[in-house]
Amino acid sequence: MENIIAIDLGGTVVKVGLLRNGEIIECIHLNSRLSIGFVSNLPRIKEAIDSILARQHIEPAQLDGIGLAFPGLVDPNKGKVISTNEKYDDACEYDLNAWIEQNWNVPFCIDNDARLAVLGEWQQGAARGKRNVVMMTIGTGIGTGVIIDGNVLYGQHYQAGSLGGHFVIDYKGRSCTCGNKGCVEAMASSFFLPVIIREHPQLSDSFKQLADKMNFKEIFGLAATGDKDALLLRNECMDIWSAAIVTYIHAYDPEIVVLGGGIMNSADVIIPYIKERVARYAWCPSSEVQIITAQLSENAALHGLCYCLNQKKKLL
Repeated sequence: MENIIAIDLGGTVVKVGLLRNGEIIECIHLNSRLSIGFVSNLPRIKEAIDSILARQHIEPAQLDGIGLAFPGLVDPNKGKVISTNEKYDDACEYDLNAWIEQNWNVPFCIDNDARLAVLGEWQQGAARGKRNVVMMTIGTGIGTGVIIDGNVLYGQHYQAGSLGGHFVIDYKGRSCTCGNKGCVEAMASSFFLPVIIREHPQLSDSFKQLADKMNFKEIFGLAATGDKDALLLRNECMDIWSAAIVTYIHAYDPEIVVLGGGIMNSADVIIPYIKERVARYAWCPSSEVQIITAQLSENAALHGLCYCLNQKKKLL
């Protein structure tokens, strides 16, 4: 049997899971505590790992590895975080390889969370059997991962394919945390949602007063009842996601685009809307690009870590 621990360090939730032969056996959800930094979160993660191992009667020597999905730029060869964007900024200076060795002494892998999500969907989910795939994960931020000709896209600095949330769709738009203006993430992500609502010139004052309490689940729910403010905001965000996907299609030429993240609970609204926009605006003279929902839901990155650890084992 193969046992691995997979950690998905999200901006809202940290998932710590045990996967056995590719199946999730147990998963603990912790509230992300971005304000205390990366290193201060590690004791909570260690406690979660050790508690899972104890409940499942697994000794560290029986583990095949531990993997970490990180929301930033990562050098997977060195097992090091390269750069962050206002999420766990102290991770760049921390020696994760040493932490894993001191506590469990097992193989370790780390990669960008959105890249791992596309790996999971490519290996076990909606994109299985495809050779050219883009996945867009819509959550606290917006991340992307890309498979081209059956290979994971990395690039010279390990950032190729993973910065889709920072493609510019309005060069005069809102300032993003990355330092650019008009990024997809700055214009239509959960992190920016309160400021998007407060700054919107067409939303009512009563709606703006609820800005700090709003999330996409609330907005899609209100839009379904016919609320004019929610409908306007919902459709504008879907327009932005659609524009981003058209750009991904032009940049990477995929056969399939997979959409993931908790927001895809509203896939019955999102998928038809985006399909119509992409059909109208993407330059695809040879064949239509499929737009589909992720199958592995919010666990895609955990499954992607299985693939990465297995690839690492082949090299050892």
